[in-house]
Amino acid sequence: MEYDSEKESFRIQSEKMGVKRKIRRGICWFPVVTTRSYYNSLNQLVVEIVKKDHHETDDDIEHLFEYGKPVQFFSTTPTISVQGATSEKRFQEESSNNIDEQTAQIKYFPFSSTVSFAEEGRMVVTIPSSQALIDLQSTPLLGVQLYFDETSYKSMFHALDDVLKAKDNRLADLRDIFAGLHQPQKYSFSALSFPWLNKTQEQAVNEVLWAKDVEVIHGPPGTGKTTTLVEAIYETLHRETQVLVCAQSNMAVDWISEKLVDHGVLVLRIGNPSRVNDKMLSFTYERKFESHPDYPELWSIRKTIRQIKENRKKGDSVHQKIARLRDRATEIEVAINASLFNEARVIACTLVGSANKILFRHKFSTLFIDEAAQALEPACWIALRKASRVILAGDHQQLPPTVKCYDAMKQGLGRTLMERIVDNQPKAVSLLKVQYRMNDAIMKFSSDWFYHGEVQSDESVKYRSVLDWENPIQWVDGKEILHEVNTELEKKGLSDERMEIDFTEQFVGENHGRINKAEAELVLSTLQRYIIDKIGLARFLEERLDVGIISPYKVQTQYLRQQIRKREEFRAFRHVVSVNTVDGFQGQERDIIMISLVRSNENAQIGFLSDLRRMNVAMTRARMKLFVFGDKTTLQHHTFYRRLIQYIEEIKAGDNKRSEAPRLSSN
Repeated sequence: MEYDSEKESFRIQSEKMGVKRKIRRGICWFPVVTTRSYYNSLNQLVVEIVKKDHHETDDDIEHLFEYGKPVQFFSTTPTISVQGATSEKRFQEESSNNIDEQTAQIKYFPFSSTVSFAEEGRMVVTIPSSQALIDLQSTPLLGVQLYFDETSYKSMFHALDDVLKAKDNRLADLRDIFAGLHQPQKYSFSALSFPWLNKTQEQAVNEVLWAKDVEVIHGPPGTGKTTTLVEAIYETLHRETQVLVCAQSNMAVDWISEKLVDHGVLVLRIGNPSRVNDKMLSFTYERKFESHPDYPELWSIRKTIRQIKENRKKGDSVHQKIARLRDRATEIEVAINASLFNEARVIACTLVGSANKILFRHKFSTLFIDEAAQALEPACWIALRKASRVILAGDHQQLPPTVKCYDAMKQGLGRTLMERIVDNQPKAVSLLKVQYRMNDAIMKFSSDWFYHGEVQSDESVKYRSVLDWENPIQWVDGKEILHEVNTELEKKGLSDERMEIDFTEQFVGENHGRINKAEAELVLSTLQRYIIDKIGLARFLEERLDVGIISPYKVQTQYLRQQIRKREEFRAFRHVVSVNTVDGFQGQERDIIMISLVRSNENAQIGFLSDLRRMNVAMTRARMKLFVFGDKTTLQHHTFYRRLIQYIEEIKAGDNKRSEAPRLSSN
């Protein structure tokens, strides 16, 4: 269902959606120009493209291009006048601002390509042939958009087919253990001591070492899940020659790879990183491949083969020469590949990337899956086919995997492998119970609601705050403030000066987007007053404090980001203010967090605010101060938000000391 749904959505995008709308969704760049082309170390022809006209507002659009994603190029032709643009030159000048009128003129190139990497306004794409390059370079009005990712779905289908058919082998054993049909087995040896870890982290590492089949490291926010996972991998490498480390996203693979490299582990990263810098590139397969001493000879042979083909000479001697050169090239490729894999201790890639032909015959004793709670189960099985046991790390009370089809979600695609194991094999789960990020009052609500009150604050962060005399959590209700102001005016006999501000949400029609400009303005004024009047700008900058503004709605974040960028009052500190969606803040933290919930309506409809895992992520990004902006009247109909409002009000009233904050139950 998910496959059919996404394929249909891409068909609609291609046939019916205007270019401008695609750009807003982050799935299209237009116009673009080609800058240079070359053959990479894997002998693939690649072309570099850049946005022709990069505007400041482009920074507000989160593009969805990343390594491995298929893309399709398209052209627009100046055959129809656009607002009086009769010449091709004038048409090109007007194209960026009038692309909605060009929908009928779009022509797609008859080939698909693959993203090698994309950042800001620059993208590198592999293309199928030199003729494709000529076609792209000769097109005056060129665009690129995401294409349907058939390859990833095929990999998941094949993996699920293998799992369902598995019988009397290791894959069948793991399948049945995960389903709760058999109990996971443990090795029996004395626990190791890790003085630099806390007790629950130490226990988790030992459980990983003891596990014969499966272990889950459940890491709530701020509990050092990555630290624990890296230690578990490091200790496993004392017992095994090589392990496979995977995650759902390139960004997550980059993060764990970088931490392992910092730990002195030799990592081989299959696929390109999401961030391009020397450190990240240094352990990629492609960079290591071209740094090998035998690579210059291989490059020379490949170049010779291309030159012979370009000369278009025929005859047996030419074919024999090409055949000999190809044999030698293959021999060198195999030798370099073997050398790279033999020296690496960790092979790192995305779950879908583990289907790469480079890894075709490789098997591993242990597979580690980071951010497992965000991984689709079919994707996990792609990598699981290569392993004898699996260690999963993540938190199923934070962001879930992305499932676009509602029916597929209802049928269970949104339920992850990690959740199944947690439910079916609770003894194979190690919960990390000490958090090192948040003020205790910020953490306490999350701990009680999501983790049965088991997560505690370390003494080093328990009372951390920006201002000693203030409450670490504050709910800000615009309607409530407006009512208080108007009541005061009436008491003073100034009824004529009553303020009228509409805090009702607005539907903007793009991906069910919603915006609440009145609430956004309240966020901005609170931000300005808190930094300038309460903290003091000098102290704020001197102590290098930072701020995160989060909203579940992308349109709201775009509006806030635009206002902060263009308004003079934010100039002095805008460089330390980040604005993003909940998904964009996963894994990050800030000293001060402001959450704009947006929803305010007469029907108490809250949409996907009812997915409480997102709210858990948003609240737990804050180290010292948390502001929640929202309409209590709308939100308090939901038990979670009603309890959160009560919790904050009790702290504000001083009914509970910070260390004795109210206990909650999600029941």
